[in-house]
Amino acid sequence: MSINRVAVWAYLIAIAVIVSDQALKYWLLDVFHLQARLDALPPDPGGHPPSIAVLGPLHLALVNNRGVSFGFLTLDAEWSRWALSLFSGFVAIVLAVWAARTDQPALAVALGLIMGGAVGNMIDRVRIGAVTDFIDVSRLWFPWVFNVADAAINIGSVILIWDLFLSPRKAAAPA
Repeated sequence: MSINRVAVWAYLIAIAVIVSDQALKYWLLDVFHLQARLDALPPDPGGHPPSIAVLGPLHLALVNNRGVSFGFLTLDAEWSRWALSLFSGFVAIVLAVWAARTDQPALAVALGLIMGGAVGNMIDRVRIGAVTDFIDVSRLWFPWVFNVADAAINIGSVILIWDLFLSPRKAAAPA
């Protein structure tokens, strides 16, 4: 099976998402010492979780998400960690195969973003048992804390939906 140029872009995007997600988590946790900085903060009078202001409504917080997206279906059972890790790996493999067969650039971008996000979150689950979330924009009425991998999955999903259902396609040439 030969891999076309568009598929290579999907794989490169996936690698960029994985590397940026894991590198930022490493920097925040092990270099910036986000947990120690948050522990030193006084309680927030508005009831927000402890966070550090970055720019405007963007804050840094720290949540270890044991559930699915945005903490839904949170289970503290050890089996759920491995079940979600296996599911993420399965999704990444299916998307990698799909990417190898596509010649649509927008679809390749979408698949690369989702694939990279799935693997980035899978690495967290395998390594520490939960997904590390740190981007807090709750001041914009978005109540969940998320990470780079989550953002990539969501952006990729929007592009995927657009590409599959809304993008104009060339009509098939008559036979």
